[in-house]
Amino acid sequence: MGTGASRRRIRRFGGEKRNVRYESIESGLYQAREWTRGVLEKAAAPLARLLARMNVTPNQVSAAGFALNVGAAGCVVADDLLLAGIVYIVAGCLDLMDGTLARVSNKATKFGAFFDSTIDRISEGVVFAAITYRFAVDGKELLAAVVVLALLGSLLVSYVRARAEGLGGKCKVGLLTRAERVILLTVGLVFGVLAPIIVLLAVLTGVTVAQRIYYVARQFEPIPERDEAASGPS
Repeated sequence: MGTGASRRRIRRFGGEKRNVRYESIESGLYQAREWTRGVLEKAAAPLARLLARMNVTPNQVSAAGFALNVGAAGCVVADDLLLAGIVYIVAGCLDLMDGTLARVSNKATKFGAFFDSTIDRISEGVVFAAITYRFAVDGKELLAAVVVLALLGSLLVSYVRARAEGLGGKCKVGLLTRAERVILLTVGLVFGVLAPIIVLLAVLTGVTVAQRIYYVARQFEPIPERDEAASGPS
């Protein structure tokens, strides 16, 4: 009995070491992302204060970002990918600006956060739909299907976090959040490498969903009884 308990303790110790390494990597990614966001928000603060003095609301900035995403989608449909990439990254900057404006103007609300997240999902859908159309028109049906997978992965990344937090958990981990998706897609549009970027997005969003599911499973898994109590006296 003692030998069995020892083996279980060794396996548990090895699993704990792997989990510590995994959580260290996730923590490092999160801290790097938050540091970058902090730097960008500081850079955006002067413009945010100017908008606040002009009585521009965060929801208006979110709506303007959505309009620009629709414009970017129109450029993709028209096969002007360079212009689409420029418009798309400007829309991404507005996505950062609305949150900064909400904080500096003290106008952060629950509805504002809900509206911003909803607009983000719609914007992604519009742009990805335009890319699907572009590939289909160009006779690249397989890539058009991959775009659908990339969009599904992008939506699931956000859904898994929202669902986990709705159940009382935490889920701010993952390789590819919205910010990284915006950067990658901008690179694909501006530099004319949209096909490999879409494949990369499909793969990495899938990885991110798996990461988040694993992380949530770790939070909500039942706490096992102590090995010593389960095995009895040695």
